[in-house]
Amino acid sequence: MLEMNNISKVYQSDMVQTHALREFNLSVNEGEFIAVTGPSGSGKTTFLNIAGMLEPYTGGQYLLDGTDVGKLNDNALAELRNQKIGFIFQGFNLIPDLNLYENIEVPLRYRGIKSNERKRRIEECLEQVGLAARAKHLPQQLSGGQQQRVAIARALAGKPRFLLADEPTGNLDSLMARQVMELLEQINRDGATIIMVTHDPDLARRAPRNIQVVDGQLADFSLYQGAPEIITHSGQVVGA
Repeated sequence: MLEMNNISKVYQSDMVQTHALREFNLSVNEGEFIAVTGPSGSGKTTFLNIAGMLEPYTGGQYLLDGTDVGKLNDNALAELRNQKIGFIFQGFNLIPDLNLYENIEVPLRYRGIKSNERKRRIEECLEQVGLAARAKHLPQQLSGGQQQRVAIARALAGKPRFLLADEPTGNLDSLMARQVMELLEQINRDGATIIMVTHDPDLARRAPRNIQVVDGQLADFSLYQGAPEIITHSGQVVGA
């Protein structure tokens, strides 16, 4: 479903080359829930941006549902991104002057979805995140956790194959963070594939699969069969 082969990302300034990713290899199957951890500056956000086609990569190959992302022009990238991917960010990015219904509706309008279908999707997604009764509320009338649930509903309304979440609980207290994580777990059980970057080790452990990015390379902690394996970026198992 998602496959990265020897992906590299180099940021070039006048004097310095910075290697954000080096020979980065990852395969993600449909329906997985993956937590991505690693120290600040390790490359995990760069990886997520590349996965979401928000920035280009320098070398390697990225396949999304069999499509070679590196061969697409900007318009084709935008279309694929809109069709396949939903984003959840640490900042809720809600428009303060619009109510919850309208916040979710904005990206659907840009996609040209008809009014009746927009209404059906918005009501369905607000119900899914437990906020159907607050559709006419403004963002500032909600708690942080509720605002993040609106952001999740907005992402779900586009019916993405992938949800990419960058520190979705970073601005929340521990109780609200657990509630948002429980919602993401339910969305995953309903069939969505989720890749979540987090600094919270307790939340990361709740994901069925953990990967750690260190110095732009991948250590894959697969929790499916008991003791975790540590897999280097080349695919070699080095410990268990």
